[in-house]
Amino acid sequence: MDYKKYIKIVHDWPKEGIEFKDITPLMDNGKAFKAAVDEIVEFARDKQIDLVVGPEARGFIVGCPVSYALEVGFAPVRKEGKLPREVIKVDYGLEYGENVLTIHKDAIKPGQRVLITDDLLATGGTIEATIKLVEELGGIVVGCAFLIELSYLDGLDKLKGYDVLTLMKY
Repeated sequence: MDYKKYIKIVHDWPKEGIEFKDITPLMDNGKAFKAAVDEIVEFARDKQIDLVVGPEARGFIVGCPVSYALEVGFAPVRKEGKLPREVIKVDYGLEYGENVLTIHKDAIKPGQRVLITDDLLATGGTIEATIKLVEELGGIVVGCAFLIELSYLDGLDKLKGYDVLTLMKY
């Protein structure tokens, strides 16, 4: 399926010079969104996934239906101060800033096989930080799946050695 026809480019958002890839039109189309989720599920099906992990907020949008289809749990990775129990944290860089990500300290058991999902792979900072959190808790990252890759930002370079699926490249 040509998913790009369901993506709107928003110029100069959230700041000048950024061409934001808006996935809400994809989400608005049930058949297209289901097809995208199904492709990620097929990518993950033979990886013996125990858990799906996704960074907020659009990683939740992608990861939750994938975890549902695979009949495994979902663990959210959130910005600092958003999770109510004991967490571990990591600083990371974004395409247009810096932040801190956290995960509950008991979200992943050592040896669990984890699929990380998100809407977009840009510079790779968010996913690199998410991988660090998963691996610090003893999880094994067996794949990363994205709706979109901004290949001109070279984020894939930070994921060498990991099995990666992207449905669209810009």
